[in-house]
Amino acid sequence: MAKRSRQAAQPKSDNNVHPLYGNSVQGRWDPLAEEQRDQSYVKKVRPQSENQRALLEAMEEKNLTLALGPAGTGKTYLAISAAVEALEAGRVGRIILSRPAVEAGESLGFLPGDLQEKLAPYLRPLYDALSDRLGGKRLRACLADGSIEIAPVAYMRGRTLNNAFIVIDEAQNCTYGQIKMLLTRLGWHSTMVLTGDPDQTDLLPGMSGLADIGTRLGALPDVAVVELTDRDIVRHPLVAAMLTVL
Repeated sequence: MAKRSRQAAQPKSDNNVHPLYGNSVQGRWDPLAEEQRDQSYVKKVRPQSENQRALLEAMEEKNLTLALGPAGTGKTYLAISAAVEALEAGRVGRIILSRPAVEAGESLGFLPGDLQEKLAPYLRPLYDALSDRLGGKRLRACLADGSIEIAPVAYMRGRTLNNAFIVIDEAQNCTYGQIKMLLTRLGWHSTMVLTGDPDQTDLLPGMSGLADIGTRLGALPDVAVVELTDRDIVRHPLVAAMLTVL
């Protein structure tokens, strides 16, 4: 009886542990957890300003778009929404999201877990936007079959990305050489969007290459450079007020 009671007291194993992203029960954040991620928003995203409208039109018409602007202007969310719509419509075969693993002014030191578990905190904004547009179950299915791939910038070299919608988020934390490498990954039947705020980089002064890249590519007719301003911020109104004085 004592043996049975001890066995009964042992917690049951969780069969819903993702093989790559670990187990949220162990105290680590799980990007694929069930926490309110099952609702799927199928309606089309509507722009809240003229610059957001210009960004959506540019992503639909151009193979390469740069979305530059302050925090809270919807750059990442609109880019991922456009990527999801393109995937749902069959215009691309996969979505590839990339983000530099750069800490915001502080060092977290050694992080436990495998590679995906170490990168999960840096890529969390991408998971949030994807789960908001797809829902948790669909997101897990797309990650499992490879139709959605999330990778750090360091793993993009040497690839040719055909038939894909590529979103490079937080590009202000990339050097000129890194952005040049990412831009040259663009393949046939693909769309690439770079998002970032040139004034809010976490790199040392002079290392970010986003502003220089935007100036150079703005002269090309087949590249769209959309600049958003504090009037396009869709977060709390205080965010826009603070950015005007900070």
